[in-house]
Amino acid sequence: MRSGEFTSRADAAQSKLRCADYLIGILLFLIFLTGCSIKKIAVNKLGNALAGSGTVFSSDNDPELVEAAAPFSLKLMESLLAESPKHRGLLLAASSGFTQYAYLAAQEPADEAEAHDIQAALALRKRARLLYLRARDYGLRGLETRHKGFTAALQRDPQSAVTACDKNDVAFLYWTAAAWGSAISVSKETPDLIADQTIVESLIDRASALEPDFSDGAIQEFLVTYEPARPGHGKDYAGRSKLHFKMAVAITSGQMAGPYVSFAESVSIATQNRKEFESMLRQALAIDPDARPEWRLANLVMQRRARWLLSREDDLFVDPLPADSPGSAAGKQ
Repeated sequence: MRSGEFTSRADAAQSKLRCADYLIGILLFLIFLTGCSIKKIAVNKLGNALAGSGTVFSSDNDPELVEAAAPFSLKLMESLLAESPKHRGLLLAASSGFTQYAYLAAQEPADEAEAHDIQAALALRKRARLLYLRARDYGLRGLETRHKGFTAALQRDPQSAVTACDKNDVAFLYWTAAAWGSAISVSKETPDLIADQTIVESLIDRASALEPDFSDGAIQEFLVTYEPARPGHGKDYAGRSKLHFKMAVAITSGQMAGPYVSFAESVSIATQNRKEFESMLRQALAIDPDARPEWRLANLVMQRRARWLLSREDDLFVDPLPADSPGSAAGKQ
């Protein structure tokens, strides 16, 4: 890295730290206000501002800087939730924030570490699981604000419980399912958690029924990954995943890398379709992250995943590449 780039990043990090100090001062002032009602109003105002600030991170072009800055924002949300525990905006921001941070700071590094340091990978996956479960719990708390007893009902009869939810709950349904499902994906050694898969299915299916195009195709991308793991999926899981993939690509006009990476990883590997795998990941890498600034961070993270998957191609497929393939040793000469 050139020294100018390093200085620029350092300045940006220092700016964020100064902002963090300022916000901490505000928070401490609010906590020590003498009038409880005034404090509650102030906390809710700050909570509203914090809950609506997601685009600051989503448009960033430096995933490492976001990873470093995110813990402060998340802990600030938790501090505000201690004062206003039913603030739906903060509960949603905490659920989505912890889910995304768990992937960026723990699950993705765990996957990349596994080939050379299994113990580090196991430790990172444990951390990811705990972060995902924290995100899940905030999501459930958000659903409880409109549906008292929802969590208990979900444990008894998931399909019946989710029928109480409407369009106002879709964001919570999605992020709770995403966090819970991700926790299961990194917990192959935890049978009790794996048994919750039927709950995840009920949450995401209800969200899809209520608002299939939610959040730029987020639900459809989730279902691309979920269909191969759906209990009793049968032989047509690839076809169902393909339908969700096409919907996600249509919703995002092909400018989001996530659907391509999700399909390559969840379906192309499972069906051992190497040509399709390469095509999907090359399309993901061809996307310009700056074309849609609001998706910049997500695209950069998924493109990193795409490059990592391509680097492991020979480990993921049984059949070697044809000798004249661009990816083969002969084809590279």
